[in-house]
Amino acid sequence: MNKRRSNIEIIAEMLKVGENGAGKTEIMYSVNMSYAQLQKYLALLLNQGLIHKVEVGNPSVGYHVTKKGADLLKSIDSVLEILDVEM
Repeated sequence: MNKRRSNIEIIAEMLKVGENGAGKTEIMYSVNMSYAQLQKYLALLLNQGLIHKVEVGNPSVGYHVTKKGADLLKSIDSVLEILDVEM
């Protein structure tokens, strides 16, 4: 059965990919999302201070999880574990 992912699950997956730093393409393919979805979620995560943009070259940009983002990811994992939900 195909189940749709919640916004929280998508955010958690993006934060996991960004733990070691990742570019837009890596995030998009790893999380299995469209470019439009990527733009929407990256804007949300940046505005909330959960990730930050890092210039890794010209014009390359990477995204890294902040302390606040790492804390959120731990909280999401804990809640999903309690609810016995697999991502």
